[in-house]
Amino acid sequence: MIGRLSGILLEKNPPQLLVDCNGVGYEVNVPMSTFYNLPGLGEKVVLLTHLTVREDAHILFGFGNAEERTVFKQLVKIAGIGARTALSILSGMSVADLSHAITMQEAGRLTKIPGIGKKTAERLLLELKGKLGADLGAAGGAIHSDATSDILNALLALGYSDKEAMLAMKQVPAGTGVSDGIKLALKALSKA
Repeated sequence: MIGRLSGILLEKNPPQLLVDCNGVGYEVNVPMSTFYNLPGLGEKVVLLTHLTVREDAHILFGFGNAEERTVFKQLVKIAGIGARTALSILSGMSVADLSHAITMQEAGRLTKIPGIGKKTAERLLLELKGKLGADLGAAGGAIHSDATSDILNALLALGYSDKEAMLAMKQVPAGTGVSDGIKLALKALSKA
């Protein structure tokens, strides 16, 4: 497998790049989030990659960071979501936004991406629920403290949904201890 490319950026034709690695030119498909952060032509570029092997082609996908590649790999595991659709999803929203949409079960945000219909969005929400929700969102967006993670896990263990727990967490001030945070979150949930 090709896991990483480091070379000179020769061509940029969205979503495809041509990267020269010691005389060998690799065609790499990238999401628009990576494309917008590329250096100029003739400059050095480093991409993390994922190679998809099909009967009729070998296609190389590149990513600016490990988080995007991890999400891409999760997406292509879902039945009905191919590599092109996964690339479209990552082009349509950031990893943090996707994680938030999964956590809050917001199918409407996913259907705004070209090629994602209502049924596909619902399948994404179902398949990625435990895999991409709050955990990856914490890595991609604001970094949650251990106390915040403990409070969130406690609410989930008590039977509250991801959406309810995330809404309750908004009522808990940053830096609050675990026991006080749980009390504040439960108080917020009882008012809802």
